[in-house]
Amino acid sequence: MTSGVNCRRAAATQRKIQPRHLRNRRDVREPVLLHLNMELTRLPSIPLALALALAFLSTARRCVDASESIIGSRETCDVEGEDFTVDKKIPNTRCFNCICKNGFVECVKQQCPSIEGCYTLLDPPDNECCHRCTGCMRDGYYHESDTTWTDKKDPCRVFTCKSGIITESKLRCYTPCSNPTPAAPGQCCPVCAGCLVNGQKVTAERSVTTTEDPCVTCECNNGQLTCAKQACPTLNCPASKIIHAPGECCPHCRGSRRFLQPPKGACMVGTMLYTSGKQFYADHCTPCTCINSTVSCVKETCPVLECPREYQTAGRCCPQCPIIEESRSSCVYNGKVREDGETWKLDSCKTCACSQGKVRCARLMCPPINEPCPPNTKLERPKDQCCARCVESDGVCRVFGDPHYRTFDGKFYTFKGPCKYQLVNDCVGRTFSIRVTNDARSTKSSAWTKTIAIKVGDLKVNLGQRMRVKVNGKKVDVPYAVANRLDINRTTDSIIVNTQIGIKVLWDGISYLEVSAPSSYRGRLCGLCGNFNSNAKDDFTTRRGRLLTDVQQFGQSWTVGARKACVRARPGNVDGKEGRCKGRKDHRLCNRLRSQIFDACHKKVNPMMYYKACLQDMCECPTEHCFCESFVAYVHECQRLGIQLPHWRKATKCRTVWEQPASLVRRLH
Repeated sequence: MTSGVNCRRAAATQRKIQPRHLRNRRDVREPVLLHLNMELTRLPSIPLALALALAFLSTARRCVDASESIIGSRETCDVEGEDFTVDKKIPNTRCFNCICKNGFVECVKQQCPSIEGCYTLLDPPDNECCHRCTGCMRDGYYHESDTTWTDKKDPCRVFTCKSGIITESKLRCYTPCSNPTPAAPGQCCPVCAGCLVNGQKVTAERSVTTTEDPCVTCECNNGQLTCAKQACPTLNCPASKIIHAPGECCPHCRGSRRFLQPPKGACMVGTMLYTSGKQFYADHCTPCTCINSTVSCVKETCPVLECPREYQTAGRCCPQCPIIEESRSSCVYNGKVREDGETWKLDSCKTCACSQGKVRCARLMCPPINEPCPPNTKLERPKDQCCARCVESDGVCRVFGDPHYRTFDGKFYTFKGPCKYQLVNDCVGRTFSIRVTNDARSTKSSAWTKTIAIKVGDLKVNLGQRMRVKVNGKKVDVPYAVANRLDINRTTDSIIVNTQIGIKVLWDGISYLEVSAPSSYRGRLCGLCGNFNSNAKDDFTTRRGRLLTDVQQFGQSWTVGARKACVRARPGNVDGKEGRCKGRKDHRLCNRLRSQIFDACHKKVNPMMYYKACLQDMCECPTEHCFCESFVAYVHECQRLGIQLPHWRKATKCRTVWEQPASLVRRLH
């Protein structure tokens, strides 16, 4: 489990002394706990109290909020992806979801809506996990912060609630076509046929803004385009905390803050406190009124501008375009002449068009990503696309040592089968199959992977010891390629087969085998590597679809070929054997996995399952180097998570297949 700095003792001590407190947050994960020696109850003393409070903010002690972490020891687990229920006696666990990941119980805090920019934070109720930003009251109805609604009688009149402030404004319609259809009843703006803005296609899932005026938003519904501009919400933070990023429509507040609830009916805006009924200006263009703890402001929506932003000049309340003296039909952009009506793409997010001498551009709007990607997915921006999205991760199956298997879905097991087996197969489309032949290495109960047979269409690739490669029965030198089918390459310690269908095989020429499958094969695979459906609990499914619990029965169900392929009559029995083989030397050699050599990866991948596999491998090891096979598997698992261990071979004296003498390889096989 994760652990954090314990600030509860200091906070509790101050709570006993202080009846009220004010907290300032710059980041939700690193809150600042603040405590005042006064109560802000009398309005005449408010400016002095606020000055003292703000002065205190700059010297406040920072510590980790107890609700953001679980205090406790890290637990190990065996079943990848299994949900864990944490002891309720441990504080703060109700806000965390815990699963088994890479051999550790990993707890992730439930995702909360962003509170960035909120300067009126409310503490969560006892039965909830998330802080909330103060909402707004209007006409007897409560509206959450960051919500927008329309007047029932006037569809062009819109209201936005932001951190206790309601901003009322009128929509300004923008019609990028010459013959728009009048607005339908209940709608504000006319519509254009087709969903194209300055050459940029608008979809139901993605809205588009214009670069001349990023506050213009265009949406497509049922093949009809609607564009409108809305005023920015009034902000509730000090002017020093307001940021207006280039290219963005509206400014926003930096950070967030908890604060003392003002006296009943009063409103707090920035560093100012107003009594109920008090009228004031948020800026010289925005009149506001405090009404029973909610601020109501009326803001003008500026006209839509069509000149480039660099030519816009400041007006009293709105920017404006200079008067154009001459009209042209063509455009010049970055030194290149563009004809009237021509469109071109600047990048995957931005498209421009030439219209009557003016260059007008549109930018695709990406939806905010407020939640982490689900398990077995990752956040990625696909090639030639504008927006990042959660995409399914590739599946990886690993085989190593006295065969230990880690399935696509993370199930870890040992099956000492001495025959030929179906490792992976496309059971739906029959696009490929991978079989392994195991060798007993002259032992009574052990086995190791000896050769791999990969079949893709009418191509058959055989991988053998010392990285020998055959294609359709003929020995080939690496690198080797079959146009538009596959290519075979070699690194310092592995042979890598990449296929056009996305299946990738890595083989170290000794016993380590890795098969990668793209997400398109999810739920389509079968064999000793499981079915790749994100559920490790049903990986022991036989060829006939029967779910087993016994590893020996499951392994034997995937036997292929004649009996002569078996080097023993039946698989060795794992149960009871491991305990008799644990010698001091085995422990000493395998214990390197838990040493400083691999320390950089210990927090990400639990080494214990690989350590236990190492002890099994040393049971009937023909040499003293069988421990290296578990080390290789552990290193590959770490590399997949982006953790490099460049010096592990030198520190453990584990050699690659090319560094091993041929006599040793012959003894192994």
